[in-house]
Order: sequence, then C-alpha cells, then structure tokens
Amino acid sequence: MPEPLLSIRNLVVEFKTDDGVVHAVDDISYEVYPGETLGIVGESGSGKSVSTLSILGLIPQPPGRIVRGEAIFKGQDLLKLSRRQLRRVRGDEVAMVFQDPMTSLNPVLKVGFQLGEAIKTHYPKEPDEAIKERVIELLRLVGVPNPETRYDQYPHEFSGGMRQRAMIAMAIANSPSLLIADEPTTALDVTIQAQVLEVLKRVQAETRAATILITHDLGIVAEMCNRVIVMYAGRIVETGDVHTIFHSPRHPYTIGLMDSLPRLTEDEEWLRPIPGQPPSLINRPSGCAFHPRCFLSQGRAACREEVPQLRRVDGEGHAAACHFAEELREHRSRFTEPVGGVA
Repeated sequence: MPEPLLSIRNLVVEFKTDDGVVHAVDDISYEVYPGETLGIVGESGSGKSVSTLSILGLIPQPPGRIVRGEAIFKGQDLLKLSRRQLRRVRGDEVAMVFQDPMTSLNPVLKVGFQLGEAIKTHYPKEPDEAIKERVIELLRLVGVPNPETRYDQYPHEFSGGMRQRAMIAMAIANSPSLLIADEPTTALDVTIQAQVLEVLKRVQAETRAATILITHDLGIVAEMCNRVIVMYAGRIVETGDVHTIFHSPRHPYTIGLMDSLPRLTEDEEWLRPIPGQPPSLINRPSGCAFHPRCFLSQGRAACREEVPQLRRVDGEGHAAACHFAEELREHRSRFTEPVGGVA
C-alpha cells in the first residue's frame, strides 16, 4: 500500500449559532491515496462538504471553528498553514470543483481570462501567450467546443454543462495532485451529468490526480469511485471499497440509502425512504445518532446509550460504526446485481 497523499486525523469542526453549537464534523479520520477516487456520501447536513472545505480554509471563521485535527498533505499539516501558505497550495497542489459553476465564475469577466488568472496566480512569470495557449488546451481537454472562440466569451454565454466543464478546466490548470469535486453534477440534467462525469474520468486519467468525489448520488459513486465513506450526522458510519460497500453493507444507514433508490430492474409503485428526519447537529440523540431511524436498533439499550466506534468488519479496509454490524452479515443489498460501474 502506498503512502497516503492526504491523511485526515480526528477532525472536529463546529459552527456557533444563535441556537447553539452545530457539531458539523465530529472526530473523523480517513486517507486518500495517489490516483484513487474516494467517494463521500450522505444526506444533506451530514458533514461531507464541511470536512473538505475546512482543510482548505474555506469555511467562514467565525462562525466556523476547527476545534482540533490534522490534515497531512505531502508531509505538511494544512490546518497549521498561514493564509498565505494555504493560498499557495489551493489551486495548485489541491484544487476544487464546486457545486454551482454560475456562482463560482465572475459574470463580468471572460471565461478565458478567469482560467488564465488561475495559472497566473501561481506562476506570475509565465508569458501571457503561453497562458492563453494553455487555457485553450484545457478547454479542449474538457470537451468545450470551439475553445478558441469560447475563450473570449462570458459565463452567461456558456450552458450549465459547459460552465461546469470550464470549472473543471480551472481546477486542473496547474496539474494538482488532489482534486476535490463537491456535488459537481447536482445542478445539471441527467444527460449533461453523464458528460461531466466522463470529463472527470478523462481528466483523472490524463493528470493521474487523486480525487475526492462528494455526492449524495450512489449511482455516481458506483460508476466513479474506488473506495467509499458514508457519513451521517457529522461522523463516518461506514467505509470500504466500492464493491464491498455496495454488495455487503454493514451499517443500517448505508442499507437505507441504497434501498431508498429506484431500480430499473424492479416494478415498484412506491420508493422505500429512510423513516424520520436527520438529527439536529446542535442536539444530537444520545448513543448512536441513527438509532431513532434504525430498523436494527429495536429499542436496544446499547444503541440508545453508547456511541458506536468505527471498527473493522469482514475483510480488511471495511469498517462500520454499528454495535450490531454482525447481524447484517447475511444481508444483501438491492445493489447486489450490477449497477453503474459495479459488477
């Protein structure tokens, strides 16, 4: 096993609000290895985005606060870097593709200028002509048609899919070692989603960058990822390689996520949602945060009173935070048959 490119260790992130302290990320640890795609999934508010935004210094402080933790990237702790030092890393060694490209691109500046600025910021001595050639090459790489013409257009002249392609081009402009894609296809229709995902695949093959893919779409995870982290209420509840997670899930929440999805191979009149609502991150339930919604809990005292620790289940690399994970050993998810990239 190679050395991890990024190691998150015991990260805790909170937000102070008028109603109380929001425990957005609660003591999570994980690694990202060179060249792999790691998927982070969970409902809205589970801490997926905050965990990555915080290590890049992109959460507002205050009200946000990194209580403790480490983010070791290439031997240095990103959480201990000054703003100036972190700015050198962001957009160069580590880059991010955000959810909504329309709010990420400046509407009054041409797309080509904005992409070139991402290069110029880190390489100020690079000649303007060379930067322009690089930007046109990047637009061509991500599949933007007529890149020479598009270079001089404004964001509103791009379709939603092309704007997202432009954001991917900006992210890879300086050949980062780590690419973070935060819900990169959420605002796009299904056809454009598929095209953008294909662009991400091609870009990763070209740059060999490790990728963190944050999403709530398990179909995308099945298609794109090598390993998966499932988050709930700010904590990691299950982690493992994509085949293991989809075929032999060992946490009731993971099973609930999978069972709530429609299947083209099944004739069902109703979907099967997870009962109840996600918990308040200000006042989390005692014990396992998922126990009020869990089909496995059945009122057992351990679920109500003891916080389950992430522990190894089944094979190496597969871990779940459930007191009774072994009771799910015979469970087979509805994804046992091939779906997306899982066979």
